[in-house]
Amino acid sequence: MRPVAVLGAGIAGLTAAAELRRRGIPVIVFEAGKAVGGMASSFKDKDGFTYDVGAHFVTNRLARALGAEDVCRTVGYYGESVRIGGRTYGYPFGLMRSPRYLASAAAARLKDGAVANAADWFRRTYGEALADEVAIPLAEAWSGAPAEMLAPSVGAKMGPSVFKSLYLKAASKVTGRAVSNGYSHEMPESAAVWHVYPEGGIARLLDPTMRQVEDVIRLESPVEKIIADAGRAVAVRVNGQDIAVSAVISTAPVNVLPKLVEGTGALEDLARFRYRPMVFVNLRFAGRNLLPDTMLWVPDRDQPFFRLTEAPISMPWLAPDGKTLITFDLGCQIGDATWTAPEEELAARCLDGLCQIFPALRERYLGPGGVVKTATAYPVYRLDYEPTRQSFARSTGVDGLYSIGRNGEFAHILMEDIYWRTLKRCAEMAAYVEALPYRRIVPVAA
Repeated sequence: MRPVAVLGAGIAGLTAAAELRRRGIPVIVFEAGKAVGGMASSFKDKDGFTYDVGAHFVTNRLARALGAEDVCRTVGYYGESVRIGGRTYGYPFGLMRSPRYLASAAAARLKDGAVANAADWFRRTYGEALADEVAIPLAEAWSGAPAEMLAPSVGAKMGPSVFKSLYLKAASKVTGRAVSNGYSHEMPESAAVWHVYPEGGIARLLDPTMRQVEDVIRLESPVEKIIADAGRAVAVRVNGQDIAVSAVISTAPVNVLPKLVEGTGALEDLARFRYRPMVFVNLRFAGRNLLPDTMLWVPDRDQPFFRLTEAPISMPWLAPDGKTLITFDLGCQIGDATWTAPEEELAARCLDGLCQIFPALRERYLGPGGVVKTATAYPVYRLDYEPTRQSFARSTGVDGLYSIGRNGEFAHILMEDIYWRTLKRCAEMAAYVEALPYRRIVPVAA
């Protein structure tokens, strides 16, 4: 049997490799970087501050499934708030207690008519007041597109129903654990599913899976081409050498697949898909619990950021005693003034914006803590390619080519859903591979 080529050694790629090997299917993992983990990576600086590449929400259920439960700490608390017009509201229930927002939402439920775009969906779901002041500004900040140009399916990333959220919030208070509330859609959330964090950083979560397949991981080996023949993925080109494969699993952003795949034009329309680049600015402060909650949403279009996160509120071990770290999310475009700005300028811009909201924090400022940039933070569900996106969610259009993970699926999914969805897709891959007529092992060059 020819091996399956896996492109990328993040959580999706490693999970797929381990699952296919468990099913008796040979695999090779090609990783372009010098280490495994992808965006699931962290580092601790000399001053004792820990930084993640992006926000990661890990549950005890995912840690158990990955065999990493014994290295994880329980997160005791997690909460979100929204800052509107000089007031802070707990999310979502503080907003629900506002008579103005509640009346607007109730009136929206009585309206009829088609939902043509994300703006319509937000107004129909939350009412005009909450949609126009909170949901739409935030959606536009993290997508970089007007809500009228986004598909209604953007709403699929929202959390559970109100009654389910009430139950999960109550469970969190009773158990003293940060019960997962809206962070898993593939598996049910309950009081038995809570947030954890691996000691030593997010990358440790992947150690058990990596050990299962480390003998087939090839670092610094970017796949140059995926070769298709008669509508089927049959080989990959690495370092100028073509390697015959039974199937290909890609975790790469979907809009690069048209250039990556050779031998078919079936994927050309994917080049239109867009991801939202983001810059994450970390600032250090004296003290702790400086924000109203772990995460503060800021739907103020005059601010350079739309979200603030003080992770040490929930995970105090991420900062030294008596100090904290606030992360600022800035939406941008590659090459624009935000993307290219010096770190000192970004830090000053974020500090100024923060102190417009909380003036006293300037006296607590200890200095910048580094900047992280990613070109593919969020997939953007634009209306103009929504039919193609829905079709791609069912199939890549090339037999034997599968696309998995957040970037590979072009989906608003977090770590746990990536894991479960990858396992489901592996069942499809295994059935496909086992039905192929190949019976001999194809040598793989060292």
